[in-house]
Amino acid sequence: MKRRTWTNKEKAAVVLEGLKGRPVAEICLEHQINQSQYYKWRDYFLSNMETVFDAGKPDKTEERLKRENVKLKTCVAELTLELKKSDW
Repeated sequence: MKRRTWTNKEKAAVVLEGLKGRPVAEICLEHQINQSQYYKWRDYFLSNMETVFDAGKPDKTEERLKRENVKLKTCVAELTLELKKSDW
C-alpha cells in the first residue's frame, strides 16, 4: 500500500479541527490517520505557532544583506565605469 503524502495545509486543517473541539477519534477515522500521528502534528503545530506571524516580515539579517548588496552593486558599477573611461 502506498503511503499518503500530506501537505502542510492539509496537516494544519486536520489539527485545527481537533483544536476546535471535534473528537480526535472522529477526525482520525475521517482522514484515515492514526491518533498518534494526529498528536505528533498537533504538538509540532503548537510548538511552532509563534512563527506564523513572522511569515510576511523579513528578518533584520535579510534587510542588512539587501542593503549591503545594493552598496556592492553600486561600487561594482562605478568601478566598471572607471575602467571603461581609462581604456579610452
